[in-house]
Amino acid sequence: MRLLRGHSQKFTWIGAGAVLGAALSLALTVDANREARSTIPVDELRTFSEVYARIKNDYVVSVDDKKLIEQAIAGMVSGLDPHSSFLDENAMRDMRTTTTGRFGGVGIEIGTEDGFIKVVSPIDDTPAARAGIRSGDLITKVDGESTRGLTTTKAVERMRGTPGTKVRLEIFRKDDRSTITHTLTREQIKVQAVKAKTVEPGLAFVRVRTFNELTVGEVAKVLADQHAQSPLKGVILDLRNNPGGLLDAAVGLSALFLPKDALVVYTEGRMDGTKMRYTASREFYARRGPDVVSTAPEILKRVPLVVLTNGGSASASEIVAGALQDHKRATVMGMTTFGKGSVQNIIPLSTTTGMKLTTSKYFTPNGRSIQGTGIETDILIDQLTWDGVVAPKLQREKDLARHLVGQDEKKDEVADADEDNSEDAQEARFAKNREDSKKLKGFEFGNEKDFLYAQAINQLKGLPVVRSTVEASKTAAVKADPTKK
Repeated sequence: MRLLRGHSQKFTWIGAGAVLGAALSLALTVDANREARSTIPVDELRTFSEVYARIKNDYVVSVDDKKLIEQAIAGMVSGLDPHSSFLDENAMRDMRTTTTGRFGGVGIEIGTEDGFIKVVSPIDDTPAARAGIRSGDLITKVDGESTRGLTTTKAVERMRGTPGTKVRLEIFRKDDRSTITHTLTREQIKVQAVKAKTVEPGLAFVRVRTFNELTVGEVAKVLADQHAQSPLKGVILDLRNNPGGLLDAAVGLSALFLPKDALVVYTEGRMDGTKMRYTASREFYARRGPDVVSTAPEILKRVPLVVLTNGGSASASEIVAGALQDHKRATVMGMTTFGKGSVQNIIPLSTTTGMKLTTSKYFTPNGRSIQGTGIETDILIDQLTWDGVVAPKLQREKDLARHLVGQDEKKDEVADADEDNSEDAQEARFAKNREDSKKLKGFEFGNEKDFLYAQAINQLKGLPVVRSTVEASKTAAVKADPTKK
């Protein structure tokens, strides 16, 4: 799909951030012919003009007019929220590349925090994921140059490059207060949207890594194939660490499991064109291709379904989880999702520049705001391995500076007063985090060490579900010594 078709069109994004090596998403055109109108604040512009003149006349070196104007615009837009940004010529070119195919990258979705570049989520089977980079890590340097104050657009420029070339990332991990340096070899990133397997006859596991134009068709095909081999009795839909993607694909994936015309998500903003209702009907998920939903096995509308989420499940993932949960079509298990419930429009400003602007928020069918809150699970389960290694706490939307406060967002509860916060206890926790990080390097969702995956299987089979690390430890102890019941 082409990104630009004219200066007046705008395209909608529902990804969690900038991506280095993944196909981010755009969806439908919104209010294409609306002109920008506003009262001009004369006094404020007079101040701007004076600052501009001072820099031109008094700054220690000469500064190009184009650079000054673009930097001023960039500061104005990026100061709004973490997802709005000015797109210069290079950024617009990168966006076309991102949405149309393959390029050299390391496989990280990024945002900003404390003035540095923050990892929102590593992407499966990419250099970053294989190196053990994880959500919440701060990228403090790229090839020896500090990222402090760098926009996500500039960070993308620095980390992208020709496949086969190397890039050095300095990572600060707050959990264990350590700095790690990774030298990664860029690869041509082509994210496999869907990964599936048969757990046992009739029980399917489908991991959706991103929402692109092929996602719904691939999910429908693998489930149809498995159903043909053995009638489906249960499906595990894994959305962990899925940063989002095409709105069409989110609606389509939901439609596979929901009745026709069921409400999937709706958006609200100040513009009339941003007040939309998206239902499980072809006009919202199959405008550019075949209607794969209508040809999917009918059993998908009623087969028992478990959806797995964590703090890295964002945007389109939250739309799917929220819709299936509100319609009581699935049991959502794992951890609360990222909480990215805002919609961005890509608005061309010229033939070479544009801006990504937050224009609306989206809501689940029951009217829940996802922004800042996320989707809370039906069954809360720590993500840990059978080795007892707990995955790190993931940074979420509400942790981002300048994030839009959602209408349902609440302040974090006060930490447990009984927790030992002595210096020795903190050092012990940091040491354990470091050891756990080593064990989690290269961890693959849906394998024999994936604790949450095992509990999802138990849920579908009607077996007891272990919800916490403490319960897991007790269960293991009882298995080892039944007298400890």
